Parts: sequence; structure tokens; C-alpha cells
Amino acid sequence: MYTWLGPSMKTWSLLRLSRRRLMHPTVPSLGSSCSVLLTFSLPPCRMMQICRTCPSPLKGFSYLQEPIRRNLKKDHLSVLDSTLPPISITEIRQYLRSKNISFHDGYSCLHTQSLFVEGAEKDQFSLFIDKTTGRFLCKATLVEGSWEDFQDSVELLQKEGLPCLSPQTTAGYLENDSDLELDIMEVNRIYNKAVWFSDLEEKEAQLFKIMFDISKISNATLKKFGVKYFKPTNTLVFPWYSPRDSTLKGIKLLSAECRGEQVNYLDTTLPRPGIYHNLFGLHLMSRRDNEVVITSKEVDSLALSQATGMPTLALPCGENCLPPILLPYLEQFKRITLWLGSDLRSWEASKIFARKLNMKRCNLVRPGDSQPCPLDALSQGLNLNKILKTAIPASHKSIISFRQLREEVFGELANVEQVAGIKWTRFVELNKLLKGHRKGELTIFTGPTGSGKTTFISEYALDLCIQGVNTLWGSFEINNVRLAKIMLTQFALQRLEEQLENYDEWADKFENLSLYFMTFHGQQNIKAVLDTMHHAVYMYDISHVVIDNLQFMMGYEQANIDKIAVQDYTVGAFRKFATDNNCHVTLVIHPRKEEDDKDLQTASIFGSAKASQEADNVLILQDRKLVTGPGKRYLQVAKNRFDGDVGVFPLEFQKPTLTFSPPKAKAKLKKVKADNLVQLKQPPAETEPKPEPKPKK
Repeated sequence: MYTWLGPSMKTWSLLRLSRRRLMHPTVPSLGSSCSVLLTFSLPPCRMMQICRTCPSPLKGFSYLQEPIRRNLKKDHLSVLDSTLPPISITEIRQYLRSKNISFHDGYSCLHTQSLFVEGAEKDQFSLFIDKTTGRFLCKATLVEGSWEDFQDSVELLQKEGLPCLSPQTTAGYLENDSDLELDIMEVNRIYNKAVWFSDLEEKEAQLFKIMFDISKISNATLKKFGVKYFKPTNTLVFPWYSPRDSTLKGIKLLSAECRGEQVNYLDTTLPRPGIYHNLFGLHLMSRRDNEVVITSKEVDSLALSQATGMPTLALPCGENCLPPILLPYLEQFKRITLWLGSDLRSWEASKIFARKLNMKRCNLVRPGDSQPCPLDALSQGLNLNKILKTAIPASHKSIISFRQLREEVFGELANVEQVAGIKWTRFVELNKLLKGHRKGELTIFTGPTGSGKTTFISEYALDLCIQGVNTLWGSFEINNVRLAKIMLTQFALQRLEEQLENYDEWADKFENLSLYFMTFHGQQNIKAVLDTMHHAVYMYDISHVVIDNLQFMMGYEQANIDKIAVQDYTVGAFRKFATDNNCHVTLVIHPRKEEDDKDLQTASIFGSAKASQEADNVLILQDRKLVTGPGKRYLQVAKNRFDGDVGVFPLEFQKPTLTFSPPKAKAKLKKVKADNLVQLKQPPAETEPKPEPKPKK
């Protein structure tokens, strides 16, 4: 289906087509006076795909019954393109001045006149340019794009001598993406069938409120924010309204699941999480509001608004991510208070988000027993206004006293399990040694060639990613397709090549993970890699970066340089990145050549001792089968800066699923003292007892 546009949009349409990489073999050659805009019709089976990717909230809902056909979906957002050079704020300012475009500084964006409106609206400075990435957003038309898109738009505007670039047509094209049409239909269908709490019987409404722990939230507050209840699946429905015209753009469905005595809450979004960029409550903001409280959950925003009357917003992905595309909507606020939750993970996220929002205007509510999340505080009858007054400034000087650290130290002592980090679910024995995965640390991982380092570390990282740890993979030794195939097999725990009919189901679930890949392959410049990592941390709030492996960072420029010095510099750069960005970096390093009958040690790591000195954790994959024949692999924790526990435990490789897991019998964890790391005793399973000598006659 072709839609023809007028001459005023000819160059812009071609520009958007090239940017979005929309290709079609039957497109006719375009003349100079017109252009073509492609729209594609998706099969109705898209509804069935949505049903498969969503948990219980959409189960049981009636969809269009059509034969299931596979759709090849290409989403470039999960791959970080390293070919685009990073842009600096100085370059952005210089370009704007060279084009005589007026602008002024904001907190995290530059404000300038929009290219897509004219007349009085043009003087409202409604276009925002991100100071870090250069991406722009016009709030008046919702047109958005990269810095390159902005430059192309300016060149087109000045070359054609136009007052503006057709805002209605352009914005309509961007919003009415054919891939989302069926999602929007389903969004409206569910929301229209959902009911207001005020329309339910009193006992029924109270029962549902108890289920979601919102008994103290009034029906008036729920209606104010547009929250409904969807009876067929017993879910809360939170709307996402367009900030331009208040039309419904998406929904989040919250369901309750009982596991024993514990209740778990699961959320599902339409459209899918990758394009669900909602600030819940934004449609209630007025231009006069200059102060806001940001929460990680919609129910917390409801509680805060009801108890304090303050403007409140909720993030789309909770404490996991603050998408930069939302920053322009927060520019109007002079004071932002972050109250994300009651645990240390929420506290760490608050400090990271404050950097994006400009720390000078941010205040943080420190979690604690007397300062739980807003919903719990309302349920306990606490004074939420009083808690907000205790919020501390996010910015601080370079030198602070213990008095300023006192409460934070107490928080770490009172929450030992949370401080230890996120626990692995597949490697329980690793939790007993490392205690957990913590932000801001550097882990060195090594092992013999052919022992399965990449396979193990991919499952090690996947385990954390499944639990919500935003992960960036830099695989320089094997390509991303092969790595993704390994991780998908480990995720599904089955050989998908033998069950291709299940591929789409598992691929849809895998796609929803916060997992990203660098496009590098082979030897790379350390500066380019670090620039990409910084970009990923800003855009996707990455908290775990895996580099496989260090040797591909060396020898890129010249062949005759001192590789040991280059390695020391590279390790130091990764160490600094982990500390400055509060991001865990796992670095794979090949070992030195050792004798086959000896175990690897910390000193076996290639290069100088700087790698092991800088590292917080050193993991070694010992592979005895390379020496003794068929046998088992062992993971050795050779360094643990967190609490000093080191040791070794066996790993069992399952070839059909490409996974490592402890033996079915009780895993034999053997702790060793740090002083005895040089000579590591083998676990009893590998050591055969010597026969006792027979007595002499």
C-alpha cells in the first residue's frame, strides 16, 4: 500500500525512509516532484504474538483468530551502533550558532525553536536537544530523531527556504507506524472494556484493592489518573496518554500472582517494553508546575498524589531505566525529588538517575524503616509530607565528613543481604563465596583455551539479566549472532534447532530482556569501546558490561608497542569506568601458557600483576579434563575483595542446553584461605585414594 505525499514533503519523506531503513523491491522510481511513503499491513496474528509474550494479564482475552505465520522483526535498538561518532555539547552549540539558531541551556537539554511549527508557537522553544547524545524531540509535534536527523532537517529547511517542515504529516507518520497499529487497537479494546472502580460494587472493589494493596487509594484518585480494572484477567490498567493531544498511546497491566504466602506483582505493557516510554501522570501536569516527585511504581504515585497533593510521575521501567527520550518532559521542573523505593537497589538507581537529570535540582529520599516506599508509608499511616522534607540534595562537594555518610553506613549495616548484591539463581554455590553481584566492581575471568569461558560467562551474565540487570555484551572473539544463539539456547534450556515451532515463543521472551550487544568484532581501539560503553550507560542505564576479551583491546594501533603497558592502561580504564559509572565490568583475559599438569593461579593471568590488583573479583575456570581425560570443570574464586571468601566448586556442562550447573548431588564447595591460593587442592571427586600397601610376609 502506497501513500503519496505532496511536494513540500518530498525530501523529508525520503530522509525518513532512509533513516528507518525501509526497503521495498516494488517501489517505482521517484521523480523530483513527489515522493512515496511506505506503510505495511501486518497480519492479524500479531495479536497472538502479543498474547504469547505477555504473562497472565492478557491470558484468556479474545483475539482475532487467524493462522499463525512467522514475522521477521528487525529491531536495531538492541545493537549499539559503534560507527556513529559521539557528539559533544560544544559541537552542538557551535553548529546551532553557525546556522543562526537561537537556543538556551536547560538542565539536561538545549531548548531551541522547533523546525516543525511556525507562527507564535515557534517562539515557545519547544524543541529539545539532548546534551549528551544530540537526539532531539519536538514537544509540539512529537517529532524526534538523532543529531544527524536534526542536521539534515536544518539543511533541508534552509535549502528549500521553507518556514517549517510539515508538522502534521511528519508527526502523523511517526506516530502511526504500521507496526503499532494492531497494538493500539488492542490497547483501546482492553481499556474500553475495563471498568472504573467507582462502577464496581463496594465489596467487590474493596476485594480487588486488597489484592493489589491499594486499600487506602480512593476511587477519586484512581479516576483522576485514569486507572481502571479489567475483570477478565483481574488486572489493574494504567493508561499512557499522548502529551500532545491526550490520546491513548498504550497501557500497563498489573497482575497479582500468589506463590505460597508471598504475592508477586507482574506487569505487562502494550506496546512492548522497548517502545513503551510513559511518564505515568504526565497528562495531569500544567506548565506552571515547577516541582515534581518521581516514583518507580504507578501505585506509589497514586499514594503520593493523594496524601500530599504534589505533582507526581512514575517511570515506565521502574528503577531499571530512565530513557533519555523522557528528559525533555522533565525540563520544566526546577526541583525533582526521587523516591524510588525502600531498598538499596532503588537508592543506587536514584543516584544514577540524578546524574541524568542534573544533580543540582535533584533531591533523594533515603530508604529506611521509617521511610518506606510511598504506598507502604500511606498504608502505615506515616506523614508523607514529613518524609519528603527529609530528602537530601543529590549533589555534594568533593570532600564530605562522616556525619554526611553516617546514615548511609548504617543502611549498609542494616541491610547486609541487599549490600551483598543480586544473587545468581543458576550458580547457588557462587553466592556462598562472592555473596552476590554488585555494581561498581571489576571482575577478571580467565581459563584455559577451549575450556568454555565464553559459554560459561554468557550464562553467568544471562542469569543476572533475567533478574533485571541491564547488560551490555562486547564480544570481540565470536560474532553477535553466534553469541545470541548460545544465550537463547541457555535461556530456553532446550535445543531449539530440533523444535523450530517453539522458536518465536522463546525469541519473543528473550527479546524483552534488557540485553544489548556492541557491534565491534576483532581488534578495537579502547577509546571507541569506552565511548560506546558510556553511551550505553546513559541511554539504557546499563549496570553490567561484559568484555570478551581483553586481548582484542591490545595491539590495535601499532604492532611494536609494549603490550604489557597497553594492557595495564586498558585495565585501569575499565577500572575507572566501573567506579565512575557505578557499573560492574566483567573482563575476560586469556591466561599465560602454563604446564598442562598444573592448575591456573592468579599469577597465571596474562600481563603484569595490575589486572589482579585492580580487580575486585578473580574467577578462574579450571579444566582438569584437558590433562586427565574425561572429567569435570571447576570454578575457582581466587580473589574476593568484598569479604575475602575464596574457594572452588565443580561445574557440570550440559551440552544439549549449553549450560553449566552444579551436579545433581550436593555440590561440594571447598573454601580455602587466601594465603593458600598458590597451591589449590583438587576436590575429592577428582582424587582417587591410593591403595594401602600390603603387609610384608
